[in-house]
Amino acid sequence: MPFIEKNVSDAELERLVEERLVPALQSCGFCLLDGLLGELGDGVLEQVKELHRVGALQDGRLCGAAPGVHRRSIRGDKIAWVSGGERGCEAVSFLLLLLDRLVSVCARRMGIQAVKERSKAMVACYPGNGAGYVKHVDNPNRDGRCITCIYYLNKNWDAKKHGGILRIFPEGQPYVADIKPLFDRLLLFWSDRRNPHEVQPSYATRYAITVWYFDSEERAEAKRRFKDLTASNEQSSSSS
Repeated sequence: MPFIEKNVSDAELERLVEERLVPALQSCGFCLLDGLLGELGDGVLEQVKELHRVGALQDGRLCGAAPGVHRRSIRGDKIAWVSGGERGCEAVSFLLLLLDRLVSVCARRMGIQAVKERSKAMVACYPGNGAGYVKHVDNPNRDGRCITCIYYLNKNWDAKKHGGILRIFPEGQPYVADIKPLFDRLLLFWSDRRNPHEVQPSYATRYAITVWYFDSEERAEAKRRFKDLTASNEQSSSSS
């Protein structure tokens, strides 16, 4: 039976968050839920495969890479940004609405009042040619991202053969956490410097959907910094 039934009640969500998510996030900074959607996960997978089939996934971009550094030496995934409202993305939309409910309850339980918005869903595919993503932090510079949620879509995944493990390096801890990208598995972790992580090389097609939830106050400040920097650069260009 999946963790989340289609018509799960608020009380059931509250119990799941209180018993599983909050204790794990507070103790080690990340949390796993297996069997999240059950058969509903099949619909999400089919919609992601269709996006891939029609060519909607494009090379993932890099921010702030050094000149001369080849993108594929850092990240080898192909991605598409999806709101859930697109035609043919109804199952993805259900997943996003569910994540919204889970994270809202989780944030309230932990007293994080500023988590009020999220990104679009990043649908990602590592094409199985040894592509991965080097060690990095999602939010190293206070850009507003607070909680990272990754939903995996890989049936019959054998990490020994296929690789593709997401390895987390929890800040200040003597251990690493290896997360296999198994079908219908949800991973949540803090997006900031507490959780550097990498995607190890994948040797089979590997699908995942990632969503970031924002601290609205930090995000507003990041937007102000960007606006000020842009204005300063424009002023410098016009005076030179």
